[in-house]
Amino acid sequence: SDTEMTNEEVSQDCVMVEQTTDPDLIEEQGQELAEQKKEQGNEFYKEHKYKEALDCYSEAINLCPNCAAYYGNRSAAYIMLQRYKDGLADAQFAVQLDTGFVKGYLREGKCHLALGSPVAALRSYRHALELEPNNTVAQQESNIASQVQEHIGKAEANFEKRDYRTAIFYIERCIEHCCAALHFKIQKAEAQALMGRYQEAQELANDILQREGMNADALYVRGTCLYYQDNTEKAFQHFQEVLRRAPDHHKAKEIYRKAKALATKKEEGNAAFRGSKYQEAYDLYSEALSIDPNNKATNSKLFCNRATVCSKLGKLEEAIHDCTKAIELDDVYLKAYMRRAKCYTDTELYEEAVRDYDQIYKMAKTRENKQLLNQAKLELKKSKRKDYYKILGVHKTATEDEIKRAYKKRALIHHPDRHSHDTLDKQKEEEKKFKELGEAYSILSDSKKKARYDSGQDLEDGEGFGFETVDPNQIFQAFFGGGNMSGFTFGGHPGGGHFNHGGHQQQHGSFPGFSFQFG
Repeated sequence: SDTEMTNEEVSQDCVMVEQTTDPDLIEEQGQELAEQKKEQGNEFYKEHKYKEALDCYSEAINLCPNCAAYYGNRSAAYIMLQRYKDGLADAQFAVQLDTGFVKGYLREGKCHLALGSPVAALRSYRHALELEPNNTVAQQESNIASQVQEHIGKAEANFEKRDYRTAIFYIERCIEHCCAALHFKIQKAEAQALMGRYQEAQELANDILQREGMNADALYVRGTCLYYQDNTEKAFQHFQEVLRRAPDHHKAKEIYRKAKALATKKEEGNAAFRGSKYQEAYDLYSEALSIDPNNKATNSKLFCNRATVCSKLGKLEEAIHDCTKAIELDDVYLKAYMRRAKCYTDTELYEEAVRDYDQIYKMAKTRENKQLLNQAKLELKKSKRKDYYKILGVHKTATEDEIKRAYKKRALIHHPDRHSHDTLDKQKEEEKKFKELGEAYSILSDSKKKARYDSGQDLEDGEGFGFETVDPNQIFQAFFGGGNMSGFTFGGHPGGGHFNHGGHQQQHGSFPGFSFQFG
């Protein structure tokens, strides 16, 4: 057994158990009783009754307080009870009493490793191997300690790079061998918090607090979770308690500073927005976003707020980008989906708008959201038709006079006779545009047709709404009269063409009923 001892290991300096004046009898009685307690403890140890074994070894130590083997045995019992700090103290005292006590060094190394100190553990195992170079336990445990030391370095490097997933992998490898190392568990909880795994981080921090009392590091992790969940008030209370218990807690001071700065800057941005100071609000939200990139909950709201400001400033593409960033940080952020869907609609990206409104309806199946989805689908359907407003170059709210002026201007630009000297492909292109102008004007100048078009209905389904009877020449003549016209000039044409009233040589266009004359 690892806890068995020889009589030679028993110290000669024992306590008298009965009143006697015979020094030899005192020594003999102390040794016998201490040995009895040790043997009794060994039996309990073999039966896995470590608490009872611990009591027996303690009694043996009281009888013989300078016996290294008794401390070594009690250290082993402490280890089995996972009381590694107590086990370490006994092992250290044992090797002080006997510098050649190999089992004492092995138990010292085991406790150091369990408590998360691989460097100290390696030092203990080196002492054991100096005494017994072929000790397989020392060799194996030394290799494990070296691996833990390597894992610690990799965990710290990945933590520094913000690769928290990989950092957790190496931290967990450390925890496998360092079961009593609180700092590894706290580091794991902190990494989980920084990854957004708040529930897991809080559960781990709460477990540490229940076991260890008001541990400052565990309080810091729990406060960090609250802060990243946008529960600012409770987070502040936690950070204040950490700093009360550990005034020099660097991480708590840093995150508390960031939390206060972020809350202040966000509120300043909100105040500017409420005051219609949109550029100022944009700048303040941008400053807030630079404070703490790890705070996904608050930053998601900041991106959405800045998107709203961008909409007010007419920066719709930037607004869409900010909404997308907000959704990346919080994929169930309904307000960000709403804002982006509106921006998609305003920029005529109807397929994207339908996709967002569909997601919105899945998240919140209200009548209003269903109407928004249906409207987006209608706009998408309408967008697949010819956009007569765009053809005429007018807004959808254009008046009758604005539609007429737009037609006049563009009809003169695209009439085929204006391009009679161009290439055949160019002539075909301009002829198509001229016909589309006539088609657009025939719809938008007719109140019934326009209403049907604006509502998204299929124009071909209604009687008299087809385009087979639309004659672009007739529409043009309605504006400019018959064949000979004056007062209109085509500038910039290679042939210097213009409407000419008089007896000059004429070059006739291809549309019957009127002609253009070029000098």
